[in-house]
Amino acid sequence: MTIDLIREGLGWCFIINAGLLLLWFLFFVFAHDLIYRLHVKWFKISEEHFNSIHYSFIALFKIILFVFNIVPYIALRIIR
Repeated sequence: MTIDLIREGLGWCFIINAGLLLLWFLFFVFAHDLIYRLHVKWFKISEEHFNSIHYSFIALFKIILFVFNIVPYIALRIIR
């Protein structure tokens, strides 16, 4: 496995994960009530708690995306 192959794989991982993050955000913004009603059927949570959970996990996903996809990709671009 070459560095170029790893770098290309990290680039595609970023694109796929960024697409998932964008999809999650768009669903959360435009279908908030639908998602909330669905989750309330499974878990008895308030809307404030629901919002804080989703905002927290979106932020965590974004941090993980940068740490495990972008930083290694940039490092491999620098060394090669």
